[in-house]
Amino acid sequence: MFKKANKNANRLQRHKRVRRKITGTTQRPRLCVFRSSNNIYAQIIDDTNRVTVVSASSLEAEIKGAVNHCGNKDAARKVGELVAKRAVEKGITEVVFDRGGYLYHGRVQELAEGAREAGLKF
Repeated sequence: MFKKANKNANRLQRHKRVRRKITGTTQRPRLCVFRSSNNIYAQIIDDTNRVTVVSASSLEAEIKGAVNHCGNKDAARKVGELVAKRAVEKGITEVVFDRGGYLYHGRVQELAEGAREAGLKF
């Protein structure tokens, strides 16, 4: 019989496959998303210099105080808005979206829409 594969192992395999094709440059860095069961994290990464330019997460005080639970769509949208606001302050307006192997649905989609509303283009 076949063994049922681990969901996170499948996600990591998808993430590796996507990362072979997507890289962030200095002009157009990569917006990377990581989601856990209780929180969501976003980083804007310049892969050519191997530097994280901007980051935001639902663990930050301004987001924690604004939502009831940090692992829901409202928190994800606020994280997207916050990372976009910080990126625009640093002069970054265009990014490549890296969903981290997750489906573009739910919290990942809300983070992306929040970032778009706050001024990022991808």
